[in-house]
Amino acid sequence: MIPTGRFAPSPTGELHFGSLVAAVASFLNIKTRGGRWLVRVENIDPPREVAGSADSLLHSLQLFGLRSDEPVLFQSRRMPAHRAAMQQLLNEGQAYWCGCSRSELPADGVYPGTCRKGLPPGKSPRAVRIKTSPEPVRFTDQIRGPVSETLRDTVGDFVIWRADDLPAYQLAVVVDDAFQEISEVVRGYDLLGSTARQVHVQRCLNLPTPDYAHHPVAATTDGCKLSKRLASDPIRNAPPEESLARALRFLGQDCPAGLTLAGTWQWALENWDLGKIPRKKKIILQD
Repeated sequence: MIPTGRFAPSPTGELHFGSLVAAVASFLNIKTRGGRWLVRVENIDPPREVAGSADSLLHSLQLFGLRSDEPVLFQSRRMPAHRAAMQQLLNEGQAYWCGCSRSELPADGVYPGTCRKGLPPGKSPRAVRIKTSPEPVRFTDQIRGPVSETLRDTVGDFVIWRADDLPAYQLAVVVDDAFQEISEVVRGYDLLGSTARQVHVQRCLNLPTPDYAHHPVAATTDGCKLSKRLASDPIRNAPPEESLARALRFLGQDCPAGLTLAGTWQWALENWDLGKIPRKKKIILQD
């Protein structure tokens, strides 16, 4: 099987430096091993979607020389497959209908299993939750090393199908990664907390688990994730070659200054080293 990676943005705004870092890291880590790089637009949350942002994101990627090796996949077109996976888990007894609202969750957010043995009197089915186990989910992150999480203690049985009749992120991403034969996922540290849940769903559906690598996220001087502060984003007014070089240096690659866009890509493809990526959770961007 050809190694396959992906970049999967949500259409909630313009391409920003943090998402450029994720795109560059995923692209280089797969391309330096002769693999395929795919783009998937994760547009399954209509209330959060910004009109026109999908086209804007794809256009920005092209300006940086980042092109998917296959036609871009729009996740909303995969809804029948998401629903089929949810139904499979229900049929196999690995998931169940829940009638609890978000306001009924404990303060720590860990679902206590209220509906695990059936809907209590007075409750109607709202969402579908997948059963978790007291056994820890273990995987090895290519940047951070061994990771272990006991989902029963950290989140409890979690939602895979929402009350508004849409697939939850944790289910949709697993189904679509398997469909696209994704063998590795390189993304920001902010998504590390989702990985154990996704590995759990993969195992329940008997789907392969990709290799994972979580790089630091870009933050402003006040510690906020950069995506929330587009006004201070360093790629807004900089030439693409400068932003690309800055993204590479953010990822620990000693990219020289003054190269053209094509020259920067050539240098990156010849010198990429995943082992140089800092193991920090976030890195503050300086003006």
